[in-house]
Amino acid sequence: MNILHIDSSILEDQSVSRKLSAAIVSRLRALSPGAGVVYRDLNLDPLPQLNTANAAALNPAAPADSIEVRALNVALEQVLAADAIVIGAPMYNFSVPAPLKAWLDALAVPGKTFSYGDGGVRGLLGEKRVIVASSRGGVYAPESPMAALDHHESYLRAFFGFLGVTRLEFVRAEGVRLGEDEAQRAVAGALEQVERLRAA
Repeated sequence: MNILHIDSSILEDQSVSRKLSAAIVSRLRALSPGAGVVYRDLNLDPLPQLNTANAAALNPAAPADSIEVRALNVALEQVLAADAIVIGAPMYNFSVPAPLKAWLDALAVPGKTFSYGDGGVRGLLGEKRVIVASSRGGVYAPESPMAALDHHESYLRAFFGFLGVTRLEFVRAEGVRLGEDEAQRAVAGALEQVERLRAA
C-alpha cells in the first residue's frame, strides 16, 4: 500500500492535526506492514496558487515548462500513485488553511481526477481511501450552535465527493481551544478513533 501523508498546520510541534495525522499513518502502517509513505508538509513546502501563468497545469496535454507547473503536476502524481491519503487539516477561519486549498486546487484536473460526459461529471478517484485528521478550536458538530459556520468538513466532503472518493473518513478533535481539559479530552477521543481504523 502507498500512503500519501499531507500536513498543513502552521503550528508545527504544537499542532493537534499533525499529531493526529501521524497517529493515523502509524496505524495504517501497523495494519499494512511494508506500506510506503510519501510525506509532504504544505506549510514548509507550499504549492503555488493557481493563476494565469500556471493554469496550464490543469490541462493534461500542456507541457510542464515551468517550475510552478512541474510542482503542481508532482502534487497530482503523488495523489494518483497513492492508495490511501492522510490529510492533517486544521480549521482556520471556518475553512481549510490556504496552503491546503492550493494543494486541493492542484488535484481538480479534468481527465485525471474527474471527467465530463453526457451524464454530467464523474469522479475518477473512487479507489482512493482518504482520512482527514481534523482539529477545530471550537465545536462545529451538526447539533451545535456553530454548525452553520463549518465550511471546513463540508467543503472537504464536497470536494472529495466530486472527485469520486467514497471512502472518506474524519478523525476529529473539536474544542481544542476551549481549555486544557477540553483539549485533552478532544485529542484522547480522536486518538481512540484512530485505534478503531481498519485495514483497507
